[in-house]
Amino acid sequence: MFGTSLHWTTFFYTLIDLILIILAFIQSKRLEHTNLNRYMILGGLFIVYNLTGGLLPIDNFPGPFITQYIITYGVAIAMCVYVVKYLYNEYDIVVLKFRLTVSNIAYYVIACFLLLFLVPYYFNDSIELSRIYFSVPVSAICLYICWAFFKKISDPEKPYPFVVRRNRFSLISIVCIGLLPILTVVGDYPWLTFSVMNTAFYCITFMEIDRYLYFLENKGKMREVFNYYSNLKSDSIASQFDKNGLSRREMEIAMSILENKNYKQIAKDLFIADSTVSKHASNIFKKMDVKNRVTFLKQFSPD
Repeated sequence: MFGTSLHWTTFFYTLIDLILIILAFIQSKRLEHTNLNRYMILGGLFIVYNLTGGLLPIDNFPGPFITQYIITYGVAIAMCVYVVKYLYNEYDIVVLKFRLTVSNIAYYVIACFLLLFLVPYYFNDSIELSRIYFSVPVSAICLYICWAFFKKISDPEKPYPFVVRRNRFSLISIVCIGLLPILTVVGDYPWLTFSVMNTAFYCITFMEIDRYLYFLENKGKMREVFNYYSNLKSDSIASQFDKNGLSRREMEIAMSILENKNYKQIAKDLFIADSTVSKHASNIFKKMDVKNRVTFLKQFSPD
């Protein structure tokens, strides 16, 4: 397209991603309580992935031919790791089994790229063989992460609809990312690969939109909290609160507390540990300048 190797579907996804980032930027400036920096960084990575993966390799690129693959694979690895980090943060996951922290996942994939892609390419000068050597073990770890993530957020009792939708979007997103090394081995089908990858971004987009609509639907429960925030301008903690505010997770937990749910119920609804709920609750009370749950309910309950 436009005299380049960029497929029209890749250009279309890049345009959509750019529009979404612009809208997110406008929204983040308009709303005091919306922090979409993570989302905009993620969108930026998807745009760079689309452009590098869609345009490279080219014949007149300066430097060794392998440099182009280092760039495209490096961007793809950064994007996939950031999606995992995004979803880990969404569910307050620190580590899955086998020490699968975000940093360890990044180290593993980078090591595979260096040892199983670049080294074989140096000896056999074959991109196809190097791609297979690299993709097979990375596919294994990706599939395991998808399974472990599914087990982590699964629960026999059905939570409220907002969490059900979020879980579905999250699962689709991480499965799409997990399919990237498999799609790389299958062959050079840009329309398929970029469609699957950008689906991961759009699922996270739907998740963020759904969260915003959920907050609007339940804004009555948080009205007193927001009013209190507005009256904090002259308080000693105003500058800190104005800068940070309640995070999205803290908003969810605060609304659940205002519904008189205990920490165990909240943890089950949000698929996080009881201790994590307690930690977030402490942060909420500190930001709102109250001593404990009882005081928080007494001061901010709309009833």
